[in-house]
Amino acid sequence: MRLLLTIFLLSMPVAEIWGIFKLGALYGWWFFFYMVLVTYLGWRLMREEKQLVFAKIMSAMSQGGNPIKTIVGSARNLFVGILFIIPGVITDFFAIILLLISIKESASRNINSQEGDVIEGEYRRDDDLLK
Repeated sequence: MRLLLTIFLLSMPVAEIWGIFKLGALYGWWFFFYMVLVTYLGWRLMREEKQLVFAKIMSAMSQGGNPIKTIVGSARNLFVGILFIIPGVITDFFAIILLLISIKESASRNINSQEGDVIEGEYRRDDDLLK
């Protein structure tokens, strides 16, 4: 398994470079425009996510939600921005797939297992203490 991962990681840059040359020769300036546009969009995604991450976490906490889902979503968006900045079509494809996958609600429910508005506790009247 480790060997397959090593081979994949070593062949990835070779495949990206080969794809850039082939698509560049096929589409010319349009492909260059695509590369510049995707890099700019990745940079904007990272910049805006860094600016909004603390506001999103505070909003989730103030609404009584679990901030773990927000943190995972922000980390995913930062990773997608990095993938968009890396030149190549394969990394852009992986970035689009990651953007389309939504963060499941079940991951945050496992951490916060209490559902509903039930507060458990003991009840004792103060007038019972005066007698």
